[in-house]
Amino acid sequence: MGNNILKGKKGIIFGALDENSIAWKTALKASEEGAEFVLTNAPIALRMGTINQLAEKCNAEVIPADATSVEDLTALFEKSQEILGGKLDFVLHSIGMSPNVRKGKSYGDLNYDWFLKTLDISGLSFHKVLQVAEKTDAMNEWGSILALSYIAAQRSFPDYSDMAQAKAVLESIARSYGYRFAKLKKVRVNTISQSPTMTTAGSGVTGFDVFFDYADKMSPLGNASAGDCANFIITMFSDYTRMVTMQNLMHDGGFSASGITEDLIERLK
Repeated sequence: MGNNILKGKKGIIFGALDENSIAWKTALKASEEGAEFVLTNAPIALRMGTINQLAEKCNAEVIPADATSVEDLTALFEKSQEILGGKLDFVLHSIGMSPNVRKGKSYGDLNYDWFLKTLDISGLSFHKVLQVAEKTDAMNEWGSILALSYIAAQRSFPDYSDMAQAKAVLESIARSYGYRFAKLKKVRVNTISQSPTMTTAGSGVTGFDVFFDYADKMSPLGNASAGDCANFIITMFSDYTRMVTMQNLMHDGGFSASGITEDLIERLK
C-alpha cells in the first residue's frame, strides 16, 4: 500500500518498455501513490514491448511519440493535458539508445551519423521535452522533471561508447534548463545517476554482467535496483523535494564516492 504522496498529481512517463525497465516500475509506484499519468514511447518501442499491460494496471492511456520529434512531443503534451484534465506535475524522461553500441562499433571506429542519432535520442531529446513543456505551458508550478543518467557522463567506462557523451549532454541540459524553468515557473529539473541496472537497455552493453558484479562490490550498499530507483523518482516527484533542482543525484549505493572496498579487495587477492 502506498502513502498517497502523489495524490492529485498528473504527469507523463516516457520509456516504459517491459517489466524490467525503471520507467515501468516507476509507473506502478506512481499509480500506487495516487498519481494519474500518460505513458509514452516511440512507436517502434511500443510494438516491441508490452506497455498496454502496464497501462491496464495503472488505468493510464498510451500515446505514441518520437521524443526526437518536436511535433510529436507537442501533440503529446497537449493531448496529455486533455486526457488528464489539467496541467502536469511531473515528467520522467527514461530514454537512451546508441546505434553504435547496438551494432558493436568500437569507440575508435564510430559511425558519426549514428553518433549524432545517439546524441539526439539520448541527450537532445531531453531539451526538446523541456522546451515543448515550456512552450505548451504544460507544467504546474513546483512541478518536477527528471531524466535518468549514468556516471559514465563523468568517468570513462569501456564499451559505454558514445552514450557517455549523450549522458554528459543530458546532465548539462538539466542544469541550464533547470535554471530557466525555476525562474519561469518554479519547475525543478534534475537527473538521477543510477547504478548499472538489469534492464533490457542496460544489459545490451558488452561485458555488462562483469561490470554489474564489479559495481556491486564497489558499492557499500550494493547496486541500487530498478525498484529502488523508482522509489527515489517518486520522492523527487513529490512535494518533499520542492527545493531540489539543477542537480545530478547519485543513486548508486555509494559507488561514486568509493575509492575501493573490502569486497573488491577480497576478490582481487
